[in-house]
Amino acid sequence: MTELRLHGLSYEDRLRSADLTVRPGETVGLIGPNGSGKTTLLRCVYGTLTPTAGRALLDGDDLGALGPKARARRVATVPQDSAVEFELTVRELVALGRSPHKRFWEGDTGADHERAGTALARVGLADLADRPYPTLSGGERQRALVARALVQEPDLLVLDEPTNHLDIRHQLDVLALVRALGTTNLLALHDLNLAAAYCDRLYVLEGGRVVTGGTPAEVLTPALLEAVYGVRAEVVPHPTSGVPTVLYQHRPAAGQESSTM
Repeated sequence: MTELRLHGLSYEDRLRSADLTVRPGETVGLIGPNGSGKTTLLRCVYGTLTPTAGRALLDGDDLGALGPKARARRVATVPQDSAVEFELTVRELVALGRSPHKRFWEGDTGADHERAGTALARVGLADLADRPYPTLSGGERQRALVARALVQEPDLLVLDEPTNHLDIRHQLDVLALVRALGTTNLLALHDLNLAAAYCDRLYVLEGGRVVTGGTPAEVLTPALLEAVYGVRAEVVPHPTSGVPTVLYQHRPAAGQESSTM
């Protein structure tokens, strides 16, 4: 099992001396307002940005010292948005997840096609395997990228807003799948209730800094939500699962009473 440790990770003025740990097999969430540094931190981990200070260590190995292919054999990512119009079928796109494990001249094998088919079934896209990727909806594209990450068979899975564009059912399905993989997972989420339900621990970013971390119950407090997000909220146990559930309060206009969502 794989462990990720960040020590003083910084990138220009967008990320400042971030320390965090994702233990073997954990699902850890990054939360915080827009512009707080979540995506920058993830990009430093999976290699599209080079940190200006600090290190990201995967089982003690400095990710910054690995070449792109060596890193891709160990780390798979699902970006927040994919604007690339791949001229491939969905099955061909998903099979690209095997590329880090092969020489550049090697084509797809029967085993590769089988892995791709299995991954597509797991994300609910088996019926669309032969569709051109550009014809998919935003939510279908997101699930195809998750499937591509699955066939990569990574030690660490990094996801930036993996529920973007997904309807409620597929939000729950994708996050449940991520937890069930057995990989070490680091993901950024805007939805605090999804983060509480599917993450073992949370780190809160604000202004490029990690301001606190802990279990969802330790982190998601009315005081924290007021200080970091500028919102008033109650946090109550979910009636079935017991996980913290955030109930937001509208800030009333003059003469109006507050209400709870």
